[in-house]
Amino acid sequence: MEIKGIHHVTAITSSAEKNYEFFTYVLGMRLVKKTVNQDDIQTYHLFFADDKGSPGTDMTFFDFPGIPKGVHGTNEISKTSFRVPSDAALDYWVKRFDRLEVKHTGIKEQFGKKTLSFVDFDDQQYQLISDEFNQGVKPGTPWQKGPVPLEYAITGLGPVFIRIANFDYFKEMLEKVLLFKEVAQEGPFHLFEVGEGGNGASVIVEHNTILPQARQGYGTVHHTAFRVEDRSVLDGWDERMRSVGFRTSGYVNRHFFESLYARVAPQILFEFATDGPGFMGDEPYETLGEKLSLPPFLEPQRAEIEKLVRPIDTVRSTKAFIKE
Repeated sequence: MEIKGIHHVTAITSSAEKNYEFFTYVLGMRLVKKTVNQDDIQTYHLFFADDKGSPGTDMTFFDFPGIPKGVHGTNEISKTSFRVPSDAALDYWVKRFDRLEVKHTGIKEQFGKKTLSFVDFDDQQYQLISDEFNQGVKPGTPWQKGPVPLEYAITGLGPVFIRIANFDYFKEMLEKVLLFKEVAQEGPFHLFEVGEGGNGASVIVEHNTILPQARQGYGTVHHTAFRVEDRSVLDGWDERMRSVGFRTSGYVNRHFFESLYARVAPQILFEFATDGPGFMGDEPYETLGEKLSLPPFLEPQRAEIEKLVRPIDTVRSTKAFIKE
C-alpha cells in the first residue's frame, strides 16, 4: 500500500504553444508526450519530464479553450517544485532567469534546502530545489540533448505545496489515510514525507485562513498524483479511500499509466498513478513527443481530433541545442 512519492503534477495553461516554448527552451525539460485530454478531446495535454519520461519527473498541462485566469488563494495546490542537483545549480539558474527575463525571488532556504521560486507567463507558481543534501527518492535523468548543462539541469519533481484553511483535518487525512509523516515545521509551513522521503516524496502544507478561496483557471494546478507500484496497489487504495468515506473515480486506464482519483479537500484533487507502462510504447526514445499520440480507444477519432487541436511543431530530433 506504500505511496512511493510524487508521480506528476497537472496544471492549466492559457497557451499550449507558449507552454511548450517555456518548458523546452527556458526550463530545459523534455516533451515526452503530446496528446489530448482523454475526457475533453479538443484540449491538448502536454507532458514534460526527464530524458526518459520517468515517473516522478513529469509536469503536465491542459489548455482548456476559453477558461478564465485562475486566482491564487487558500485551498489550492499552490506551487510545484523541480529538483536540481546542487546549490551551485541554483546560482546558474539565477543568471539564466535574469538573462531570459523570468521573474524570480532569488535564492532562499526552507527546511534546510536552498530554493529559487519563479513564475511563468500565466503566473503559475514554481520553485527549483537543491538536492545538495537530499536523501530519499532518487532523481531522474536530465534531458541529455536539452539546452541546459547536465550538471545544472532539472531532474524531476520536488515537494508539492498545498495551501489549506482547515489544517487539522488535512494533517489527519495525510497521516492517517495516506500514511505521510510530518517531519518539520517552519511557521505556517509543515513538511510531510512519504515512502523513502526526500525531495521526491514530500508535500509542504501551508496553513492559511487569511487569503480568500482560490479559484481554478489557467495559471493554477489542476491536480497532483502520487506514485504506486501497480494495479493491485491501486485497487488497494481504491478500497481504502472508499472505506474511510471518500468518493473515488474508480479505476481509470490512462494508457501511459493507470489511475485513481479522489477529492480529499475543497479544490484539492489527488490522483494515484502506477509507474508503468510509461511513454515509450508508441514512440521511440529519439522522437518522444514529436507526434500527436493518442491512446488506442481514441485512435479511431484521430481525424476528428486533429481538426479540433491546432498543430504545434514539437520536432526537436532534427535540431541541435547549444548548452548555455
